[in-house]
Amino acid sequence: MNAQRHFQIQVTNRQQAFSVPEGELLLHAMEKACQQAIQVGCRGGGCGLCKIKVLEGAFHTKRMSKAHINEHEAEAGFALACRVFPESDLVIESDYFNDLSTQQTA
Repeated sequence: MNAQRHFQIQVTNRQQAFSVPEGELLLHAMEKACQQAIQVGCRGGGCGLCKIKVLEGAFHTKRMSKAHINEHEAEAGFALACRVFPESDLVIESDYFNDLSTQQTA
């Protein structure tokens, strides 16, 4: 029997951590762990409330609305937690909803 891998998620700006089973959405796993490290909204990518920045680690995402994550932001590591599947341990920052500084490009 194969044990399912789990990835550790550290939310630096909230000083919280939780575990995500391989193949599970980041936001869903956080809620199951009874953590509040990331804001929760619609859970489907439509509201942008769960916008995060991945500082370290590998992940892939489901399709995300360009209204909340544009191409430059995606390249810089921004994503919606409700659309993120971790592929390794991650270090993230949360609380980027409506953060106008992330919409500026250098």
